[in-house]
Amino acid sequence: MLEGKNAVVTGGAGALGGAVVQALLDAGATVWVPYVAADDLDRLRQRLTLPDGAPLDGAPLDLTDEAAVHQAYGQVASTYGGIDILVNIAGGFAGGEPVHRTPWSLWQQQLDINLKTAVISCAAAVPHMLTRGGAIVNVSSRTATQNARNVAAYGAAKRAVLQLTEALAAELRDSNITANAILPSVIDTPANRAADPKADHSRWVAPEAIARVVLFLVGPDARIISGAAIPVYGRA
Repeated sequence: MLEGKNAVVTGGAGALGGAVVQALLDAGATVWVPYVAADDLDRLRQRLTLPDGAPLDGAPLDLTDEAAVHQAYGQVASTYGGIDILVNIAGGFAGGEPVHRTPWSLWQQQLDINLKTAVISCAAAVPHMLTRGGAIVNVSSRTATQNARNVAAYGAAKRAVLQLTEALAAELRDSNITANAILPSVIDTPANRAADPKADHSRWVAPEAIARVVLFLVGPDARIISGAAIPVYGRA
């Protein structure tokens, strides 16, 4: 399905990211993952129990460093012959207070990790897609389109990701590059279960289920879909 395709997955060392990496590898893609901690890539390989020679690589990278990201993605394109797929999963959640109690520093932090990382990655990857086509999937959130009470900074950053996605879809339509967003809610991960042990975890969506939607969006059957914001929160 994705044989000969090269994918960059930001946040690929996380729970959802690992599921997306696995799905892309299973579909035949070569995957490159930027990461933070020195052992993130090794731990990801171990978690996915990948065979020797699996086409997964990566490098430590600050996704908010514009020059560093452009340089890294240029190296990826040079090494593998181009970039066909970009999945922006990197991000994070913070909040819990109403707007008047939320300092600007938290707004800035949420914009940086959820929006800035996606903007810079798109700007760095798109030039390598223009002559070959490609697919971009950005991870927004259900909070971006619904009540963001006490999590306004997070919701605003994720809503901006939707505007980014819509702009990319319009700008890149004639270059055969699609751009779509997915809207998860609480994902069924060990960390989320530990944070909310009394919740009904059966209502949460598994990372693997979301990864299958991402796989569809970057695959050949979704070339007519661009600019969409797709709910992937099930009954959560």
